Amino acid sequence: MKPYLRDKVPTALSDIPDNTAYEAGFLVTKNAGWRNIRPVVDLEKCVGCLQCYLYCPDGVISREGNKVTLDYDFCKGCGICKKMCRFGAINMEVEK
Repeated sequence: MKPYLRDKVPTALSDIPDNTAYEAGFLVTKNAGWRNIRPVVDLEKCVGCLQCYLYCPDGVISREGNKVTLDYDFCKGCGICKKMCRFGAINMEVEK
């Protein structure tokens, strides 16, 4: 499940689930504001193997046709996608 912002922000204790965690992708704010490097995909090198998608801890990578795309609103810039890309299609660049 790809993360997305929820309309409802918990304001009372009754709004918070009584189990151990929210459902996957439950975000009420964008969380990329502190990122100082970000992954950039070279679409010429990307073969669409989706290894980056499988290992992304934030679920920000998705397929668009035969290539991948990243949702920078939720990417934390951890670099795991770059490490997992066997084809060198992902490079980490300094935030602008």
